[in-house]
Amino acid sequence: MAFQSFLQVCFLALISFLFLYRLMRYKNGCPKSSAGIVELLLNVHRVHDWCTETLESCKGTFVLEGPWFAKMNLVATCDPANAHYVMSSNFDNFPKGPEYKQMFDILGDGIFNSDLDLWKNQRIAAQGFMRHHLFHQFLLRTSRDKVEMGLMPIIDHAAKHGLVINLEDIFQRFTFDSACILVTGSDPSSLSLELPQVLFSKAVHDGEQAIFYRHVKPRSFTKLQKWLNIGQEGKYKKASKVVDDVLSEYICQKRKEVNKLNQQLVSKDVLERHRSEYDNCCDGHDEHCSYLVHLAGFQASNSGNKIIEELESKIPIGETKWRLLFNVDEVKNLVYLHGALCEALRLYPPVPFNHKEPVKPDILPSGHPVHPKTKILFSVYSMGRMKSIWGEDCYEFKPERWINERGEIKHESSYEFLSFGAGPRICLGKETSFIQMKAVASALIYNDRIHVMEETPVVSAVSVVLHTENGLMTRISKRWE
Repeated sequence: MAFQSFLQVCFLALISFLFLYRLMRYKNGCPKSSAGIVELLLNVHRVHDWCTETLESCKGTFVLEGPWFAKMNLVATCDPANAHYVMSSNFDNFPKGPEYKQMFDILGDGIFNSDLDLWKNQRIAAQGFMRHHLFHQFLLRTSRDKVEMGLMPIIDHAAKHGLVINLEDIFQRFTFDSACILVTGSDPSSLSLELPQVLFSKAVHDGEQAIFYRHVKPRSFTKLQKWLNIGQEGKYKKASKVVDDVLSEYICQKRKEVNKLNQQLVSKDVLERHRSEYDNCCDGHDEHCSYLVHLAGFQASNSGNKIIEELESKIPIGETKWRLLFNVDEVKNLVYLHGALCEALRLYPPVPFNHKEPVKPDILPSGHPVHPKTKILFSVYSMGRMKSIWGEDCYEFKPERWINERGEIKHESSYEFLSFGAGPRICLGKETSFIQMKAVASALIYNDRIHVMEETPVVSAVSVVLHTENGLMTRISKRWE
């Protein structure tokens, strides 16, 4: 630990020595590119808010260039025109790139990492899998069962005994169990009253944190940590092994079940075609819970009351108002509930940033030149906070902004609302996410009151997935008592 701290101090001292004299020099309201690297490192604990402030002052795009040995050339943007150009109209020139795959190597060659033909083939296979009516039925049954027999018993137990619970941890367990059931057919049962320790969850968190630091540290420093097996890279190596072991266990278990059913040839093909779902099991583990956490934080507002009124409108006249669960047909077209989920996603996107690399030199619509080895970083978090896109009230939680004049769901451009990506690589799991989140949100908001403990401030963790540093500590009370 002492040696690791010494290396980090030396690194910061070196960067500061080279660029400190330029730290406060700005051009047109934007930090000078070299000084911006120092600012980025000094604000790494609040990187998303710092990026938002900087992008606001730079009219949506700024450039950072590190010293030659750092290989940190970056164009950060939240300009919708740049998003459309990179993610759609000039898609072929902006793949994820080899550096992206190196950063996210824990995901292997899955659909999240791959490019070109490998990506196209996996996407076609995944689309066929997720659009199949049997998968849809399985999704509905799994979501309902997990809410009824997993989530709500824990919530009821906490309310009955006056317990303080970490609601973020509960949501993470829900999404982890759901993802594993959908992908492997096996339920790890982490969402139970005993709240058993989940090594996989800790490994995923450690991996997400290490991947984040790979974005803001020079590649040479990351390689040194990896070689010495210390710091974030040391944690990452351990985390990667845990993830590999868990997924290997599930795959072996599934193959044994297949062999037992004497369907080796058919299921081997299924396993190979859908290997990306196994690779990305850990990816879905945290993403779905992220905006549930923040939706829960808004539940006590007037928005929660409006969602309750909307849910009550679906209960037939004469039927008791008490209802534990709502089925998918009852909630899928609820306008205000959908708007609340979109608003939570806008302000707190599960994946707060994304990046691409150009194959050939190009010029973005914003006028910024880019070249191979330049990372084009899209700040999804910042995009949701731009006054130029969402108006002066962009920091307010307003589900109404997703409702048109006819009282219907209003669909915003994906290039302004990047939470599910855009263009050919738009997220395949968008519909799945809304089904699961509506199942959870409708049951929780309708039956319970969530009281966030002010003693535990909600602070974002340093990670590639947006979640809190210390969890969302809450008390639960029942609406019916």
